[in-house]
Amino acid sequence: MHRLEEINKRKMEIRSLLESGEKIENLDELEKELRSLNDEQAEIQRRQQIADGIDAGTVASKEVPKPTQQRGKFSGKFDTPEYRQAFMEYVCRGKKMPVEFRDDASTGTSDIGALVPPVVLNKIIEKIEAYGMILPLVTKTTYKTGMSIPVASVKPKASWVAEGATSEKQKMPLDSTITFGHFKLRVAVSVSLEVDNMALSAFETRLIASMSEAMAKALEQAILTGTGNGQPTGILHDAEKGKSIEAKAINYKTLVSAEAELPMEYENGAVWCMSKKSFMEFVGMTDTSGQPIARTNYGIGGAPERTLLGRKVVLTNYLPSFSATLKKTDVFAMLYDFGDYTLNTNFSIGIKTYEDNETDDIIRKSIMVCDGKPVLYDSLVKLTGTVTA
Repeated sequence: MHRLEEINKRKMEIRSLLESGEKIENLDELEKELRSLNDEQAEIQRRQQIADGIDAGTVASKEVPKPTQQRGKFSGKFDTPEYRQAFMEYVCRGKKMPVEFRDDASTGTSDIGALVPPVVLNKIIEKIEAYGMILPLVTKTTYKTGMSIPVASVKPKASWVAEGATSEKQKMPLDSTITFGHFKLRVAVSVSLEVDNMALSAFETRLIASMSEAMAKALEQAILTGTGNGQPTGILHDAEKGKSIEAKAINYKTLVSAEAELPMEYENGAVWCMSKKSFMEFVGMTDTSGQPIARTNYGIGGAPERTLLGRKVVLTNYLPSFSATLKKTDVFAMLYDFGDYTLNTNFSIGIKTYEDNETDDIIRKSIMVCDGKPVLYDSLVKLTGTVTA
């Protein structure tokens, strides 16, 4: 045990020397010595473990690690408080990652200086998916860049046949394909002196909140109105797709006309999407019997459940509210099955710290690679203005 104390003491000396910022001539030798100390420490601990087994009257067998244990061994290094503390020091104060983390922490590109700790990364993804009302509804995939998805508009039909008879073979025509590219979603934030002096847990909470909110807003806006140029393609990008209804006013006839245009196949999946102001105008409407057209109920969890003629309503800030001045090209509400929109991303998030030489600000940036496209438009029914552009 005395030798283990010597090893730990020497490792702390090496770490202090590396973090001192002083010029080191024999960096390779220090790295070699550190690896040698780690090997010796592991050997001593193994011998002690075997000796403890002999004292207990048993010989420890070499147990095959379970899959969960293997995953923990692989990723546990970056879930430790030591790595999370080093990560905070890197982001807040610009300190280099310790040598025991540096090799594995680098992704091999010049753009990423350190990997976000898995415990932080998982929280970011959780917050992104739970933040908005649209993101949980779309289809999420992790296809490789350049992957093409075939799209067919004709489905095979079943036919009744007599005993011993057969049916005609049907060909499945593929009308088109959808190919996913890759676009970078980038968020850059500046950490103030207040954050610089925060505790680790507070720092992580602040970082997660800032990154997730910015990314969620950008993703939801792109899903609805993205141009497809440097960003995902939005559902409303192609004005020729879907069915359009010019709404002179918010009334019962407008709702009935939109529902009539929705194909029967999408009764269970399509939802309304509009701004909160537009929905509140629907709330004041009544039918010929004086019953409210729109209803707002509260579920078991106390969250409001908004419906129009029994159909769920999803609110968003990325569609204009209804007004008499809206043009025919302005969509203020729509019916759509968001499951027909595919958001493709690998959710690889890295962070890098750099200094803006003009303003002397310390900038922290994070990048996600993603793409998204509507696969089908059959369920899209749009409510537009009436003014000619």
